[in-house]
Amino acid sequence: MQAPAPVSDSLHHTSPFLLNCGSDGVNLSRTVKPCSAGDRPGISVNCNLGWSSQTSPDLSQHFRGYSSASEAVLTAQSDLRKLLVGNEKIGVLLLNLGGPETLDDVQPFLFNLFADPDIIRLPRLFRFLQKPLAKFISVVRAPKSKEGYASIGGGSPLRQITDAQAEALREALCGKDVPAKVYVGMRYWHPFTEEAIEQIKRDGITKLVVLPLYPQFSISTSGSSLRLLESIFREDEYLVNMQHTVIPSWYQREGYIKSMATLIENELTKFPVPQKVMIFFSAHGVPLAYVEEAGDPYKAEMEECVDLIMEELEKRGITNPCTLAYQSRVGPVEWLKPYTDETIIELGQKGVKSLLAVPISFVSEHIETLEEIDVEYKELALESGIKHWGRVPALGCEPTFISDLADAVIESLPYVGAMAVSNLEARQASYVGYMH
Repeated sequence: MQAPAPVSDSLHHTSPFLLNCGSDGVNLSRTVKPCSAGDRPGISVNCNLGWSSQTSPDLSQHFRGYSSASEAVLTAQSDLRKLLVGNEKIGVLLLNLGGPETLDDVQPFLFNLFADPDIIRLPRLFRFLQKPLAKFISVVRAPKSKEGYASIGGGSPLRQITDAQAEALREALCGKDVPAKVYVGMRYWHPFTEEAIEQIKRDGITKLVVLPLYPQFSISTSGSSLRLLESIFREDEYLVNMQHTVIPSWYQREGYIKSMATLIENELTKFPVPQKVMIFFSAHGVPLAYVEEAGDPYKAEMEECVDLIMEELEKRGITNPCTLAYQSRVGPVEWLKPYTDETIIELGQKGVKSLLAVPISFVSEHIETLEEIDVEYKELALESGIKHWGRVPALGCEPTFISDLADAVIESLPYVGAMAVSNLEARQASYVGYMH
């Protein structure tokens, strides 16, 4: 048995997707290229989508009769958005991991988590043991997990926060002339992804943008959710023919980077000497084998993300030192290093007195931020000689962040197609082989 994957309640790689462009059977090879902060994701296409093959309007007329060029550009952009939407029913599906809402939910939530073969990987010969093993582990772990959830109010706030993000995103899209319905699909607890898909079908959505709420891609988070989604789509003729696309990694987006930098900047001002604070990025860990053997891009994307945030802070005159470590490891195998707990101890030994924790892989508050960071790591830091401790809040519904997510959805609309089989499946072939 391989090591379990991350076991949080909130657990995109820039990868190609093979899309079917409609009834004519033409294929669209869509590659989302890495970009720096401030750039829009670069997307190369080699065919026109069937639904958008109509002649583009002459936009030059929009630059006559306006008081400024910017007003003309805004008007042209609005008209283009209306053209993209047309009579279509636009849907956005937010994917997240889910979390128990009450203490009674903890054990069944853990069962769902460990019953996922992407979390506990058994050899093919022993896969019939997946559910019995999940039952055993969930029962054993439930008492300790309940203590953690009890300490943060009796359950995970993830659903409530994600619902609020969905509503804020809907409002932002509406404000940008793109009326859309936004759905929430959780991997291991209500509302399950399957429930969200059924509602999407009942609402008659014709164009769907899938947006995992993980800034960085990992095969254990976005990968698991997207593989589940693919299996659902393959078995449903309505879904196979529905035009849809997936937004891959969005950790490089300008709005996300600036929002994170602003939160850090605000928290630094609360320290006695802001310039001497160590900025401590703490990301959820994954087993090292995921990266070295299965090709998970998570570590590389996380490091690039930290670099982009620090570059943004430098533009604002903030040159504090920083470090990146990984939290929430479980089991006996080696996980991504350095570990958060060990790094905190080392920083204390080196004389660091002020530490600002930044939960870099989380966009919502949950047990890893509210209990693991706020309680366990804070206590460890103070015991290690660190005198001043702070923690950056998760993004939640921060306006710049939500507005940028809306822009990401809008930018993806020209590339929506009927995805018969995603290249994500092909990309995971090596990972599946690794599981065996």
